[in-house]
Amino acid sequence: MPRKLAYLLSVITGCATAAPAFAQDVSSVAVTPLEQPQTSDPSRLSGFIGLGGAMTPKYDGSDKYEPNPFVIGNIDWAGMELQLRGTRAKLDLLGPSKFQAGPAFGYRSKRKHKDGSGRVALLPDIKSAVEAGGFIGYRFSGNDAGQGEIAFDLTVLKDVNDAYDGYLATAQISYAALRSRKLSLDADISTTYGSGKYMRTYFGVSPEDASVSGLDSYRPGAGLRDVSAGITAGYRLSERWGLIARLGGSYYVGDVRDSPIVKEGAKFQGTAALGVTFRF
Repeated sequence: MPRKLAYLLSVITGCATAAPAFAQDVSSVAVTPLEQPQTSDPSRLSGFIGLGGAMTPKYDGSDKYEPNPFVIGNIDWAGMELQLRGTRAKLDLLGPSKFQAGPAFGYRSKRKHKDGSGRVALLPDIKSAVEAGGFIGYRFSGNDAGQGEIAFDLTVLKDVNDAYDGYLATAQISYAALRSRKLSLDADISTTYGSGKYMRTYFGVSPEDASVSGLDSYRPGAGLRDVSAGITAGYRLSERWGLIARLGGSYYVGDVRDSPIVKEGAKFQGTAALGVTFRF
């Protein structure tokens, strides 16, 4: 049993450090029953893992894109479920219940000034952030196959290594639109609230940085960062193997939309991902 627990912890760490930058909407990807393990033994390690590639923005507000790893999975053990979504991980401690709750972890990659668009390239780098917090959720059951299920989720993450010294709260709703023997389709929508320190780190421009870059000085306050939506499709190739695809987008709102960094880049950011899944 200690070996299995160590495996779970290593997967959390790997998810947080393996993928560089990842669009925030990937964290809301729903998991289809096509990928769910079929076991009644709670002590057995089971679930699915999906790996592939994605095209994601270089940083929040960027109009440039880059390829990144696509990681998704659910791992069940001892009545707990580890959920992997890009550079985020959540551990549901309540197991097979309509309620969900537990710790959550995240990783936000370094923003390099050379990746910036226009005058943003003259701003200083922002170091990588390690995030920790928790989440709660509730699921309204659909039919026997899971079709029609509606799930609500609230996740709060705080920077723990002083990269931005603030927090983010993300609320999301997902809907299981289709469940068949081979195909599944899920839709989701979410919004994220950022603290003032988070907003100023990633979307603000200090007077000193304004004089160097030529951008207007800007000090955003706490508030909603964006509205995001996405569609996830799964296709079952065999008993163990399958395909998963994701299309999503985020639109910046409030103070973020008016940031000089976003104006130099893009108010809308999209994400496309494709991966192969394996059940065990």
